[in-house]
Amino acid sequence: MEYSYALDQIQKLADPDGRETSRLLSDFASKHEIQVVGGSVAERIGDRIYNSMYVFNRKGEQIAKYSKMHLFRLMDEEKHLHAGEECVTFELDHMTAGASICYDIRFPELSRTLALGGAQVLFVPAQWPNPRLHHWRTLLLSRAIENQMYVVACNRVGTSGETSFFGHSMIIDPWGDVVAEGGEEEMILTGTLDCSLPVDVRGRIPVFEDRRPNLYF
Repeated sequence: MEYSYALDQIQKLADPDGRETSRLLSDFASKHEIQVVGGSVAERIGDRIYNSMYVFNRKGEQIAKYSKMHLFRLMDEEKHLHAGEECVTFELDHMTAGASICYDIRFPELSRTLALGGAQVLFVPAQWPNPRLHHWRTLLLSRAIENQMYVVACNRVGTSGETSFFGHSMIIDPWGDVVAEGGEEEMILTGTLDCSLPVDVRGRIPVFEDRRPNLYF
């Protein structure tokens, strides 16, 4: 059964403490000896439900969890979900990564905070629907360029009721160049991230050194 944006059924669908999701992703990571950034998932903690991402290392150990900070009021998410309260970074091999989910990419403060905290790559699982493909691509490119970081974004494809999703998952490098981009059909997208590139780009154009945060607020 296809639920997608079934917020009216979220009390029934949410995974208690993320147990089933964690087990599935942990087993997958350890079986294939890969790192997994998985989600997002409706997670029930006590009487609250969060939209959460889980990260597992090659041994199947959970090394991070992030809950979506910015709830999408146009879909009444704030009536059904509880917003996360923490910025989250984690280590994948030799790179520091930051977490965001879907609507979060409209808030440059989050990605900048993650970058200032050392993040060299931003992960973004999402369900962005038509007709906002231009927004999706522009925002992801902007987050990469302004923070001189990789952006790895996975978007849904297919349809749910009257809503269609355009895909276009992307890997973008710190210069804003697209390493790989999917289409509107389900597919596996691959690309190589160079651990030294964010450092090189930040050295060539010293945006972080030239910031004047005392004047911004």
